[in-house]
Amino acid sequence: MSAISLTNIQKSFGANPPVIRDLNLDIGAHEFCVFLGPSGCGKSTLLRIVAGLEDQTEGEVTIAGQSMNGVPAAERGVAMVFQSYALFPHMSVYENMAFGLKLAKTPKAEIDRKVREAARVLQLEALLERKPRELSGGQRQRVAIGRAIVREPGVFLFDEPLSNLDAALRGQTRIEIARLHQRFAQASVVYVTHDQIEAMTLADKIVLLHAGADTQRFGSIAQIGAPLELYHRPRSKFVAGFIGSPRMNFIDGAVDAIADDGVNVKLKQSDTALRVQVNGTRLKHGQPVTIGIRPEHIRLDGDAQTLAVKSLLTEQLGEHSYLHVEYAGGTLIAKAPGDVAVRPGEPLALRLPAHTCHLFDDEGAALERTVVTETQPVVLQTA
Repeated sequence: MSAISLTNIQKSFGANPPVIRDLNLDIGAHEFCVFLGPSGCGKSTLLRIVAGLEDQTEGEVTIAGQSMNGVPAAERGVAMVFQSYALFPHMSVYENMAFGLKLAKTPKAEIDRKVREAARVLQLEALLERKPRELSGGQRQRVAIGRAIVREPGVFLFDEPLSNLDAALRGQTRIEIARLHQRFAQASVVYVTHDQIEAMTLADKIVLLHAGADTQRFGSIAQIGAPLELYHRPRSKFVAGFIGSPRMNFIDGAVDAIADDGVNVKLKQSDTALRVQVNGTRLKHGQPVTIGIRPEHIRLDGDAQTLAVKSLLTEQLGEHSYLHVEYAGGTLIAKAPGDVAVRPGEPLALRLPAHTCHLFDDEGAALERTVVTETQPVVLQTA
């Protein structure tokens, strides 16, 4: 049985077009599900519908097999961690974490046990008597998480909990949340973010949402799947461009030839033709298409399947570098070794391996790849 089930959910504000349309989703017990998407796609609104802080216009929300339609937030068995911490400034860390349990008339001994156990897990034991103003941003967010943990809910809801933290604290707190999920037993986690790094590193399942006009045209959900499924097998140009950092490169062209083992694409504003290993049976000669290739799949050892480019600039990041280059139809980014030496204006021949390229039709839908490039998991030998 799914821990959370959303059936035919639709949400409108007044007479405006729906911000959430035709949404159906099941989230399993102990599953870490991330709502991901651009601003305005309805991520936080959907989370608030699950929490009971917002009513859906149509559809049904079920938690642990029970319909939650009309059930107040306090009775849904969920705990929510907000972006803004929402701590009581006049209360100590201990009092903030204990507040919900006191309202529920939990015995004092049990409150003390639960608060101190959560403080131990979150490394807050030395801070229990401090007020929120005496804490760093990361410590305040851990207090907010601790306040949720002590309630031992069946569902944890996180609404962009790391967006107010600096980069170092985001990375540290992200790891803490991942470790906490391992301790949550059967509790499910629903996590909202616009940061794909958080989504890729935390999620068991990503729900990528459309925004704006795309929601009206295609529905709210662009794709559901494990992080690497969305990365390696995006169903659309939107998904391919949203997942990955830097984003996927897109090269416009038209179908030049169709064969059993792939499609030849003549690039726009260029005499160059590139092969993409996809099933092109539904394409037509001359049809506009878009090649997609990730920066890490472009090779600098150009021989066959090459594209003539000119270097614009190099971002040297230590372990690797990103080369920004231009060609007749636009610009690309290629990932290169950290010690690569390329001068601005230097001509290069980049190789775009046919088996690493994606192809999207003129509606933005992905064609099925005949070869999918995936990194095999490393198997560690234990003593």
